[in-house]
Amino acid sequence: MTPVTLRPATPADSEFCFQLHKAAMGGYITAIWGWDEQRQRDAHTRKFNPRRWQIITANGTDIGMIDVEYRPAEIYLSRIEIHPDYQGRGIGTRLISALLDEAQHKGQDLVLDVLAVNHRAQALYQRLGMTEVARHGDGNIKITMRSARPRQ
Repeated sequence: MTPVTLRPATPADSEFCFQLHKAAMGGYITAIWGWDEQRQRDAHTRKFNPRRWQIITANGTDIGMIDVEYRPAEIYLSRIEIHPDYQGRGIGTRLISALLDEAQHKGQDLVLDVLAVNHRAQALYQRLGMTEVARHGDGNIKITMRSARPRQ
């Protein structure tokens, strides 16, 4: 099993995160909206948040990023992206499972949104026990999924 750690993002990680987004999500974005390099760079500049984002590393190599928002009633997985060269190794499963455990321990749900065209991610989330609770966006392009915490 590949050792995985998280480290805080820094402003110097901005370009890595943009290139990661392009590699991990570019195909899905292209399928929905088409890839416009400048528009994507502008969006990245607005959204890049080194105060909250963490960089996923494996064997000392930066391989992804994760953004978790701790809300009063739930944990929201705002973004998780793993470079395609490292997908399929259980890294996302371990990170999301840890968030599911944390949410359960706090008596909260884990909530996330996934693009409807990202069937691979949807399958992962369903395998981990998350269920679709809503669709939104133009043409219902996003699916909101939620973990169901055990009820007392």
